[in-house]
Amino acid sequence: MYRKYIKRILDFVLSFIALIILSPVFLIIAILIKLDSKGPVLFKQKRVGKNKKHFYILKFRTMKVDAPKDTPTHMLQNPEMYITRVGKFLRKTSLDELPQIINILKGDMSIIGPRPALWNQYDLIEERDKYGANDVYPGLTGWAQINGRDELPIEVKARYDGEYVQKMSFWMDVKCFFGTIISVIKADGVVEGGTGRLARERAFNKESM
Repeated sequence: MYRKYIKRILDFVLSFIALIILSPVFLIIAILIKLDSKGPVLFKQKRVGKNKKHFYILKFRTMKVDAPKDTPTHMLQNPEMYITRVGKFLRKTSLDELPQIINILKGDMSIIGPRPALWNQYDLIEERDKYGANDVYPGLTGWAQINGRDELPIEVKARYDGEYVQKMSFWMDVKCFFGTIISVIKADGVVEGGTGRLARERAFNKESM
């Protein structure tokens, strides 16, 4: 019952309320982005949705207009050179993700679920197939997000996504929601340039000792 009906109703109602309440924040961020660098306020990118159907995710633009397209941040040699000053703050606080409230209203996403992979992140998509994590709506935040986020290697992230799918319930979503608030406040797992980068750095440092 929850998975099939209640979750979608809650997604729509809560995201609609959030859009109204946060509209002043949207306006302020839009102004700051326009003042900081040239380019559009919003950034859209093709992502993988439920049952691997593609959709366009919305974000506040945090990178310069000459940044490589459809390239995960962790695959860029020097991501810092492409991130704008306002963008750095938005990414650190996860405020760049707010426009995805519109994706939730449209039915592309859920509030809680596996984060939507880029259409060309074939390794992550393949790993998620093992756990059925491509068969549910992707989320604004999720179980993997509060258990490591950018620090997690692909296989570990997919495993967390699969665990969420298995345990999906109202209380699991509540746990992810409040866990996300804590993670954002602490800026846990935010690593520019690296899915699993911290793990690799720790391994390298250990070998060097």
